[in-house]
Amino acid sequence: MVYSKMNNKCRVINYIKQDGSRPVEEYIDKLSFSEQTKTIAFIAFLEEQGPLLPRPYADFLEDGIHELRMKLKGEQVRILYFFCYQNIIVLTNVFEKHTDVVPRSEINLAKERRKDFLRRYKEKEIRELL
Repeated sequence: MVYSKMNNKCRVINYIKQDGSRPVEEYIDKLSFSEQTKTIAFIAFLEEQGPLLPRPYADFLEDGIHELRMKLKGEQVRILYFFCYQNIIVLTNVFEKHTDVVPRSEINLAKERRKDFLRRYKEKEIRELL
């Protein structure tokens, strides 16, 4: 799913697992309409601002992995992502945060998905999808 058709500086896309599933998109689909609307607005803001999106909306974690920070249903929700091919943002995973730190397992999952994404997709293929 591409969240905006505007010609912005960055474009946001979802990581697609080899089985065709899209973890972030599937999470969003299960939300209520108002929560979906809020989430998509945050993603569109990320697309518009790219690497300039400041805290409290986004933060850098480590090794090129970033987090989009939201509150839904009274819970802290994080969408992890990375930048590639200059202006493409790939959403890798989403989770509800229950501690003060982002779980190492979620950061490692984002890194694994980045590695898989970059192995499977070249820049030309991604740009054709947009």
